[in-house]
Amino acid sequence: MIGRLAGLLAEKNPPQLLVDVNGVGYEVDVPMSTFYNLPALGERVTLLTHFVVREDAQVLFGFLTHEERATFRLLVKISGVGPRTALSILSGLSVSELAQAISMQESARLVKVPGIGKKTAERLLLELKGKLGPDLAGPASVASDTQGDILQALVALGYSDREAALALKSLPKDVGVSEGIKSALKSLAK
Repeated sequence: MIGRLAGLLAEKNPPQLLVDVNGVGYEVDVPMSTFYNLPALGERVTLLTHFVVREDAQVLFGFLTHEERATFRLLVKISGVGPRTALSILSGLSVSELAQAISMQESARLVKVPGIGKKTAERLLLELKGKLGPDLAGPASVASDTQGDILQALVALGYSDREAALALKSLPKDVGVSEGIKSALKSLAK
């Protein structure tokens, strides 16, 4: 089994990458959360991987963090959720957003992900309950509660989860809710 790849990033065509490892090019499918955090072409990259072998294909999936790979592995164990659907879920929601949706039993948030219907969302809520918790979402703290409030406010204003999450990355960790919302709205308006 291939567990990790370290090499030069040769190509980026979402959601697929080509990683050159000592002259051998590996095609790797990645979630958009990983794709957005990749270095420039020609730079070194290290990906944790999950190798799927089927009758008709051998596919390598890559992740920048242990949490993403662990969540992917939990998702593919669920009946009706294959690797492509799991990749779509991780592209639409970060691990912490998914953990929050599971803990708060928010099926509406899961249905927003392309390829996830009401029945699949309910199955995810049922089967992942208690499995995606504080361990994968990170420790609960004032900063994460504040960031969660800012994220919810941006989503309520009509921004997608992805847009809101990208706006949050540019904010300082110790920002207050109202100041954070103002700063995030300014960055989203550009």
